[in-house]
Amino acid sequence: MSPRRARPLMAGRRVVLRRPAVADRDEFLALARRSRGLHRPWAHAPQDARAFRTFVASARRPRGERFLVCRRDGGAIVGVVNLNEIVRGALQSAFVGYYAFAGATGQGFMTEGIRLALRYAFEVLRLHRVEANVQPGNRRSLALALRCGFRREGFSPRYLKIGGRWCDHERLAVVRGGGASGFSAPRAAAGSGTARGAAAEGRSRRRAAGRRGAKRTTSAPRRPRCRTRRYVRCRAGTRRTGRRR
Repeated sequence: MSPRRARPLMAGRRVVLRRPAVADRDEFLALARRSRGLHRPWAHAPQDARAFRTFVASARRPRGERFLVCRRDGGAIVGVVNLNEIVRGALQSAFVGYYAFAGATGQGFMTEGIRLALRYAFEVLRLHRVEANVQPGNRRSLALALRCGFRREGFSPRYLKIGGRWCDHERLAVVRGGGASGFSAPRAAAGSGTARGAAAEGRSRRRAAGRRGAKRTTSAPRRPRCRTRRYVRCRAGTRRTGRRR
């Protein structure tokens, strides 16, 4: 009996978001090795079985979540999204990292996958802010973050150590309900608790919007036409034209 793969957490039009499992090892490592030229020097995906076991073990922890972006038609893995350094308390924030695999770039899969991850971060984890740090030379990754609703906040010199050297990064962020998110609202996977919660929330919002719309569209009653004024004018005109000299 082959190992089972994790069930989808969120589902979009063309991709689903799910956690990595042991059953994904061979496919994942083959993709990672094939994508070395694409990832370097920007990202470093697990390259061997030991690194992949660590990746799977850290898939769901209080300080971080790991997701695979997979195609709905066939389940092929197309990329990875990580929520790192989740901080609770007054911040309620996290850092996001992501990369696509060779053969899956330029097709919109990661745009949809990151939007799903943001939806999960804001609605399931109830985070307030998600930050992305991207090296200035990684123009594709910067464009992807902007498409997903991130806004530039600043520049951080020598911010992260990647591949043994300290690298400058542009700092971007998206805030829940702040008007800058700009991402669509993909639905949760069918049958999941997230889907039921999202459906209930949607019904509540529609009812509230209906009540507000009813208030706006209910027009004030029209005032009756003033017949007395016309009558007075008429009588006044009669008196003027009929007055004796």
